[in-house]
Amino acid sequence: MKQGRTSNRAPRRSTILRSPRFVFALLILLLLAGIDLGAQPPKASESEIEAVYVFKFSQFITWPGKAQARPSFDICVLGDDPFAPYLDRTIRGETVDGKTVMDRHIARPQDAQGCSILYISRSEAFHLRQILIDTREWPVLTVSDIDNFVNQGGMIQFVLQSGRVRFEVNLAPATQAGLALSSELLKVAVDVKGANAQESH
Repeated sequence: MKQGRTSNRAPRRSTILRSPRFVFALLILLLLAGIDLGAQPPKASESEIEAVYVFKFSQFITWPGKAQARPSFDICVLGDDPFAPYLDRTIRGETVDGKTVMDRHIARPQDAQGCSILYISRSEAFHLRQILIDTREWPVLTVSDIDNFVNQGGMIQFVLQSGRVRFEVNLAPATQAGLALSSELLKVAVDVKGANAQESH
């Protein structure tokens, strides 16, 4: 019997480099390898890394059907915007599930109903509890670097460890909102709370 010819060609480099899992894993490896934000302008460096994270989270989360029906994939920033122009540059030309990625600056929590990801700026720390109450039933991933964000009901919180941007996860509010976070994302989180909430679903 003739055996089929085995191709010795390596996968196209462009395909590998555009793989969201490859890009996210590479980002994590670079961070863990010892990129020291203290060697660069701290605020700009943190904001740029967080902007990339915020977009890459979209590759490791499944939104419920009602959210998937939205015409675009909107990443919204509530309060002062620490990302401009980093987020604009990160999402330019990108799509999620075939939908164009848009970034929007919003002034009120009520405007987040059409968002897939909501970044809550530190400027909103005083109103955080009410913001999370207002948005908890919506299929929106909440992200922030406000202190104790995940302990107050937020989903993903940026933290600095040895000068590196990392993140913590609270699965309970994400599950309540109908979002499913992949195990690959949870593996690189420095802390995961509410694991029982996702297991029960």
